[in-house]
Amino acid sequence: MNNTINIRGGVVDVGKPCVMGILNVTPDSFFEGSRKQTERDIAERANQIIAEGGCMIDVGACSTRPGATPVDEEEELRRLAFALPIIRREQPDAIVSVDTFRPKVARRCVEQWGADIINDVEGSEEMWQMVASLHTPYIYMSSRPSLHDMLIEFADVTQRLHGLGINDIIIDPGFGFGKTLEQNYRLLSEMERLQVLGLPILVGVSRKRMVYQLLGNTPAEALNGTTAIHAIALYKGASILRVHDVKEAVEAVHILQQL
Repeated sequence: MNNTINIRGGVVDVGKPCVMGILNVTPDSFFEGSRKQTERDIAERANQIIAEGGCMIDVGACSTRPGATPVDEEEELRRLAFALPIIRREQPDAIVSVDTFRPKVARRCVEQWGADIINDVEGSEEMWQMVASLHTPYIYMSSRPSLHDMLIEFADVTQRLHGLGINDIIIDPGFGFGKTLEQNYRLLSEMERLQVLGLPILVGVSRKRMVYQLLGNTPAEALNGTTAIHAIALYKGASILRVHDVKEAVEAVHILQQL
């Protein structure tokens, strides 16, 4: 299992699971508590993520929630041009990931505003070429509904990425993307099998429909269910938890490590 990624020429070990805090600079992300649009709110959220034990900040400027209409590239860039310098000012040493599916946005974020990782929910050839030229770690997400199909996809994609010179790859099984409630939980029950690929695994389930639909509540009430799934995901090999609630996720990591 390769538990390291290269960030700015240094090696970061994710063998001890890492918590990635979500910072959305959008007005329409599905969880209202994650939306930060003013300078003060962005600064406070960036500082909170690190103060509570997070090791990465994932910045999103274009909502990918089900049913959302993506903003155009110009608006996504405008939001990131405002937010990323604030985050870098407040937390210059933090590892910053940008959640985008647009290659030109990825380039601007890395070259102009110092982003460290590209977190991509679509996976186009154009994006792969861009990431190869930027020499940054890359998070590839699968929307395949079954673990069998996902393993085939991940094996194929990682081989192609290696061929382009992209060696720092993190895989994301894409909970909530292209999957029914039953398929999400079946995937969770089998998730340890993804370790055969030898790559860090990112899990993003925080306050998602798979939690609150099962429990009959709302995203605002889904923290307890989210934490339960985080514990299971960690036990099954998750290297990175992408979360809204950093403190609670860090506590789950500490408890699992004690075991």
